[in-house]
Amino acid sequence: MSIQVWTWILVGITFALYIGIAIWTRAGSTKEFYVAGGGVSPLANGLATAADWMSAASFISMAGLISFNGYDGSVYLMGWTGGYVLLALLLAPYLRKFGKFTVPDFIGDRYYSNVARSVAVFCALLVSFTYVAGQMRGVGLVFSRFLEVDINTGVIIGMIIVLFYAVLGGMKGITYTQVAQYCVLIFAFMVPAIFISIQMTGNPIPQLGFGGMDEGGVYLLDKLDGLHKELGFAEYTSGSKSTLDVFFITGALMVGTAGLPHVIVRFFTVKRVADARKSAGWALLFIAILYTTAPAIAVFSRTNLIETVSNKEYATLPDWFGNWEKTGLIKFDDKNNDGLVQYLADTKKNELIVDKDIMVLANPEIAQLPNWVIALVAAGGLAAALSTAAGLLLVISSSVSHDLIKKMINPDISEKGELVAARLSAVVAVCVAGYFGINPPDFVVATVALAFGLAAASFFPAIVLGIFSKRMNKEGAISGMLVGILLMLFYMMKFKFDWFGGGGKEDWWFGISPEGFGTVAMITNFIISLIVSRFTPEPPSKVREIVENIRIPSGVNEAQHH
Repeated sequence: MSIQVWTWILVGITFALYIGIAIWTRAGSTKEFYVAGGGVSPLANGLATAADWMSAASFISMAGLISFNGYDGSVYLMGWTGGYVLLALLLAPYLRKFGKFTVPDFIGDRYYSNVARSVAVFCALLVSFTYVAGQMRGVGLVFSRFLEVDINTGVIIGMIIVLFYAVLGGMKGITYTQVAQYCVLIFAFMVPAIFISIQMTGNPIPQLGFGGMDEGGVYLLDKLDGLHKELGFAEYTSGSKSTLDVFFITGALMVGTAGLPHVIVRFFTVKRVADARKSAGWALLFIAILYTTAPAIAVFSRTNLIETVSNKEYATLPDWFGNWEKTGLIKFDDKNNDGLVQYLADTKKNELIVDKDIMVLANPEIAQLPNWVIALVAAGGLAAALSTAAGLLLVISSSVSHDLIKKMINPDISEKGELVAARLSAVVAVCVAGYFGINPPDFVVATVALAFGLAAASFFPAIVLGIFSKRMNKEGAISGMLVGILLMLFYMMKFKFDWFGGGGKEDWWFGISPEGFGTVAMITNFIISLIVSRFTPEPPSKVREIVENIRIPSGVNEAQHH
């Protein structure tokens, strides 16, 4: 069977599974819609958290970014894994004890202010929409290549699917759908990695294979370094980013991770605080399987790409090249009209442009693996993108229905009315997400990195200081969040969208990229918050008692839901 037929079959089966789960687990109450009824097992929650975590950025884009950037790409591995540990160990248990399942709800109650709640809702929506844009883009990429539909049509199909199970089932439907999606995506990621590792090094374990030798007895990394030198690129194992920028990008990804609202809510879907810790441990294990394999896939795909296309006759290139060329994600321009593909670092002589986002998806084709394996990767990419998109849509709908309408606009709204508001806001959110998926600010992983920067700039200081500082008051938190988010937005718009005069790499402040500027904005947020809080009244005694209570590790009752 052809790749397209296999893809239709596997994608059709997985989509039917997701829709079936959504119907089976449809939410009948706000508690089921927001926190899956609070009765999910630690293992199931660990699988769902891992699927939520491993978005299109992790599955589709991260290995591609590492394959092009080499050592510089390791910032994403360090930042995201470090961020998860920070969230699971430092913040989640305390937030769980506080008993507020949305970040705006925590900030609104901790800082005893609807203004603080409003700022937090604005930040949650901004972060979630930026993040979800990357996921919808990932969906479009998969559809455009493997099902041969326009990338925009692919985004629309993804919107309809995710809307169905997110709106119908809420967190309950999303959680159990994500358990299935994790199984699909990890199988799809590992099978080709194992195949290619055996093919290139004889070692079935990819994590060990990419550090091994090829058939000629040359270490694979040494071989790739040599290929890079020949083509004028920097050595794969050496970094070109400044140490300062690497540090700041890693920092932004770490603290942004710890402030991501769609991951924090996960810790409220289990019965007890102890279960939240167990599910965090399970999730870390499940995440590690993909994250330790990504560098191997990056090396395999980069080596195969260069050896397959560099200095080869265009007319004799394999079918996969032409297939990806049709999508516009690979472009060949024969500048010297010699019929050979010149893939070089020198932009004036280079004739080949390859989109970073296609490397994982194209890798099985480049390695000439069976068609069912290629189709499996397509189904896995969709599972990764849709799982995270669904979690983000829930954050958006709960921010509007619970934090905005229930807590501020209409406190007397019935449970049924709140559930309707949540579902309607999810519909609007999907439409907005689809627009950004069709018109993304950057390739998938960069778009997602910006979302983490926004989360770092806004939420992280308010959450940390809210837990660990009894002196932090509403004035400090509000001013810190506003300054942090506005500073990050200004920098992002200036250097990503060329607003406010724009500028290139040479114009970056202190040599820090937009992906790393979230750390600067976060530090500024901390400083502003602490200074303002010292010159304004202390929080009420009741709030100080609450802060003291959530830091006590024992004798704490189960978190209360709304």
